[in-house]
Amino acid sequence: MLVVAHQGGWDEVIFVVVPLAILAVLLWLARRRAEDEADADRAGTRLGSEPEAPDR
Repeated sequence: MLVVAHQGGWDEVIFVVVPLAILAVLLWLARRRAEDEADADRAGTRLGSEPEAPDR
């Protein structure tokens, strides 16, 4: 049976590192998505949208 309590400090490190790693990944994904949207705005297109009809 695995006991996760007072095993020399490594288990406490896991309780800090795992949430920080998850947060870092989420921030990286959000930044990448924001940069992609900004690039699409600069190019005049939106990701996942259809082109706009020209005004008459």
